[in-house]
Amino acid sequence: MPDETKPILRILGTRGVPAAYGGFETFAEQLSLFLVARGWRVVVYCQNDVPEITRPLSVETWRGIELVQIQTAASGPKATLDFDWKAVRHAGAHEGLCLVLGYNSGLFLPWLRLRGKTVLTNMDGMEWKRAKWGPAVKAWFWINEWIAAWSSHRLIADHPAIADHLATRRPRRHISTIAYGANEVPPQPEAPVRALGLEPGGYLVSIARIEPDNSIHTIVEAFSRRPRGAKLMVLGHLQPGLPYHDRLRKAASEEVVFPGPIYEAGTVAALRYHARAYVHGHTVGGTNPSLVESLAAGNACLCQDNVFNRWTAGAAGTYFTDQDGCDAAITRLLADDTLVVRARTAARERAAAAFRLDDILSAYEEEFAAFTGYPARGETLGVLT
Repeated sequence: MPDETKPILRILGTRGVPAAYGGFETFAEQLSLFLVARGWRVVVYCQNDVPEITRPLSVETWRGIELVQIQTAASGPKATLDFDWKAVRHAGAHEGLCLVLGYNSGLFLPWLRLRGKTVLTNMDGMEWKRAKWGPAVKAWFWINEWIAAWSSHRLIADHPAIADHLATRRPRRHISTIAYGANEVPPQPEAPVRALGLEPGGYLVSIARIEPDNSIHTIVEAFSRRPRGAKLMVLGHLQPGLPYHDRLRKAASEEVVFPGPIYEAGTVAALRYHARAYVHGHTVGGTNPSLVESLAAGNACLCQDNVFNRWTAGAAGTYFTDQDGCDAAITRLLADDTLVVRARTAARERAAAAFRLDDILSAYEEEFAAFTGYPARGETLGVLT
């Protein structure tokens, strides 16, 4: 039976844990394990896509975290809305502070307020600005951002520029800025890298959704302008027949490798650690978790030049604004050992100073404690692995 004396946190807005999809799921897993070890009861809502609903809702436990499994037989955005609505209704009927990750279904948050719940929302990036969306979808996200901003007791921004944006929606006293975090990546074995046909230090790596907002076309086309004597690994799903993905395949030289998505944590850590540089083309968003993880791995970073990436990577980054600049930056990173060594040192220093995972998770706990009346618990009750 649940311990009635423990503070309760309910996490909504992700596909659930164990993490297998993206940054929000990874963060939800990290935060949940951290809080469970510090004496919290943590409930995470998990989306379970099925061809036919046979058990609409079930509860199980994983590493001390309560997982509320919600089946949905829909697909695409409809499935997400169906899942989010069911999760909100369940959370509204049970005790606990609610942490919502993202505002894509902000329309449902007033329900939680009507049920007397305290709601904190990580507002993520400015989804409505992404070029990939059409006018109707952009309008949906824009409206949901406003609803989430005014339905939440606290807005959490993961980057100072996101906090500045949210201040146009809600007074700053309702906004906290907490970045993402990552543990330092220790030396990694070379075997996973060599198994992919790569030479340690002889490749660049991109780990991102393959879409225009992440400048994948700029990176691939710039890299493919000339022989590099190195490889470019572009991790992510390529869908045959999708025009943007077909364009990338056509533009790529023989030195560009598309291995598909790789979710095995050890392989991803090895790919980061042994890369000559990590390539980050994100144009919209805040403190991107993948960029933070690369800093923690000690990567020199090749970044699209914008306020989000500049603040996050700092001196660890070499920056580009267009294809010509990307071409020149790639050439420099592959040729200049001094630059790479200096950037790697700066990466680890930046990660240690601003993005230590325990510091980030403790900052979240302090936010929760302010609303629950329970003090932050101090030392953990167990070891996180």
